[in-house]
Amino acid sequence: MSSETFVVAYEGDPDDPNVLDYAIHRAKAEGARLLLIHVLEWSPYSFLTPQEVEERHGRRKQELARANEVVMAPALAKCEAAGVPADGKIRYGQVVELILEETKTAGATVIFVGRSGSNSMAARVFGSVPLGLAQVAPVPTVIVP
Repeated sequence: MSSETFVVAYEGDPDDPNVLDYAIHRAKAEGARLLLIHVLEWSPYSFLTPQEVEERHGRRKQELARANEVVMAPALAKCEAAGVPADGKIRYGQVVELILEETKTAGATVIFVGRSGSNSMAARVFGSVPLGLAQVAPVPTVIVP
């Protein structure tokens, strides 16, 4: 088995499993492991009062717990059921920047990202991600329809 790691920029939409299914298929075929990365947009505003900062910190912890339960845990279970070793990370910040950072840290050789097609807020946020990754990633970026 190779020691390759494939990154999956994972939006986590249960109605659109294509990117995860494709990444699992490729990882299984090539003996690679997956690193699923789910990014929650977060803008730290410096003009918030200490009380507002604390409230945002509390919401952030709730969002992280929910993302782990609703997005990451089921995705990792799906990988495990398919016999593909996988890890997951949930990060706050700019999607493209954090996907690239995690790709470099993991020494990953490929990035898989879904092509968002809906008009949801998530699709608008992630819509520029495939293009952004394709333009600046240091490794091949596979855009999964």
